[in-house]
Amino acid sequence: MKGVLLAGGTAKRLRPLTNVTNKHLLPVYNKPMIYYPLETLIKAGIKDILIVTGGEHIEDFFRLLGSGNEWGARFKYTIQEGSTGTAAALLLAEDFVGDEEFMVVLGDNVVSENVEKFVREFKIKKDGSKAKILIAKVKDPQNYGVVTFRGNKIKEIIEKPKKPKSSYVNTGLWMFLPEVFDLLKTLKKSPRGEYEITDALSFYAKRGQLSYAILRSAWTDAGTLESLYRATVLMKKIDDQRKKKGK
Repeated sequence: MKGVLLAGGTAKRLRPLTNVTNKHLLPVYNKPMIYYPLETLIKAGIKDILIVTGGEHIEDFFRLLGSGNEWGARFKYTIQEGSTGTAAALLLAEDFVGDEEFMVVLGDNVVSENVEKFVREFKIKKDGSKAKILIAKVKDPQNYGVVTFRGNKIKEIIEKPKKPKSSYVNTGLWMFLPEVFDLLKTLKKSPRGEYEITDALSFYAKRGQLSYAILRSAWTDAGTLESLYRATVLMKKIDDQRKKKGK
């Protein structure tokens, strides 16, 4: 299975911190933000990874991460021109993915558990799903894409509802079959003027083809000033616990 890390965007919600750098290069406790989604992929056994980012800072990413040798992995890079959305960014990975299953991680995801078992389950695909998302229970679901369920599948995903129907949200960790690229090419722009992966997920959900797994340990994004602070506090707490255990 291959990995795709989406690290583009303008990060307006993190200004002025992002006036001179890409948000994924900002620190979260003692590491650059992008280290966390990379570690998520690599711990899951995914070593062939494409990093999609804007052209303005791609040299900074390469100076920081290199070819992936130091990580025991292989990194490739590609440039997303403009703010065309997550689905447009993912389409840039079509040639890289080829005919393999793959996992996508948003670059501002901070996950504290190993997702390898979820990757293995998707590769088996006994439930007939064509995509799988990892979800988490949060205290402020109105700030995310809220999911509702039908059995072991997702019924729908509603972006930032005023009255959420559940406390479970779409985290930005997804697994797809390569046929998703044909679907992405048919998408229309959202009201925000972007091509959204959520629209592809909703397509599968309506057909009973979108499965899910629940993250049981701490998760947060780091895409706002508040969540960036929350991610830093979370990672420091986990690091302190690790040190007490002598690990």
